[in-house]
Amino acid sequence: MRLPVKVLAPVGLVVLALFVLGVITGPLGATFTGKEPFLPSPEVHLPAEPLFPEREHMEAMSLSSKNWSVTNTMLASWITIALLVSFFYAATRKMRVVPSRLQTLAELIIEMLLKFVESAIGPERSRIVFPLIATIFTLVLFNAWLGILPLYSAIGFMNEEGHLSGTLLRNANTDINQPLAIALIAVITVEYWGIRAIGARGYMGQFFNFKGLLKGRPLGVVDLFIGALELLSHLIRILSFTFRLFGNMTAGEVLLLIVAFLVPFILAVPFYGLELLIGFMQALIFAGLTLAFGVTAMTPHEGEHS
Repeated sequence: MRLPVKVLAPVGLVVLALFVLGVITGPLGATFTGKEPFLPSPEVHLPAEPLFPEREHMEAMSLSSKNWSVTNTMLASWITIALLVSFFYAATRKMRVVPSRLQTLAELIIEMLLKFVESAIGPERSRIVFPLIATIFTLVLFNAWLGILPLYSAIGFMNEEGHLSGTLLRNANTDINQPLAIALIAVITVEYWGIRAIGARGYMGQFFNFKGLLKGRPLGVVDLFIGALELLSHLIRILSFTFRLFGNMTAGEVLLLIVAFLVPFILAVPFYGLELLIGFMQALIFAGLTLAFGVTAMTPHEGEHS
């Protein structure tokens, strides 16, 4: 269905007007008008910002060991968890044969994720790995999607000059502690799945293979070297998981800040759509790699050739 010209023309004029206004009120227009840009220069903070900086400063000065404080990414992560728990609780609190719209949406999400898991590991073992895969996917996805809301960058603390110096909320995926925590849980759980499926002796045998040396084979040293490389690859998964998510989410946040500063109002809208796609892809990659590693860990080493 095509929109009539009478509708497209006013919309196009509004978009063009917003673009021109964004150029004029941005840094480029400020060089000609001599006025300050509409938005202040963006400040990129890689570490998470504490919500009570004065308290943290006092504790640091007193060399107190209890200098733990709530950060803006931590608060954003709590909000994401609360929203997810509230949504699925409300959708499943009163299950019906004829589902409501909320229950239908929850069932659709669960069925899509369950089919994704079953296609890789089969229906028998899918129940084992599904809770972790679904949790990782939804947590990473909604942290990313909630983090691009304008509300996250609009509410904060003002400095002495009247500019926004810190935000109350920030995408939790841009705090390296969040991806690191999820990566540690994913990698440790995958190792547990492998030990549970194969047995501790059979699973650890791929890392510490002494069979060749015990039988007097010279190539037994090669088996030990390969096992060491395999163990190192499992440890490197923590770094790859962490920095992939942290790097992509932080780059997206910086991109939105810069584009919104250079040309406010309209130019940043396509980039918000791009960040929605990137958030979905990062959640899918994180959950998909965890699932793939889980399938490999639960497959007997002798059965890999078949």
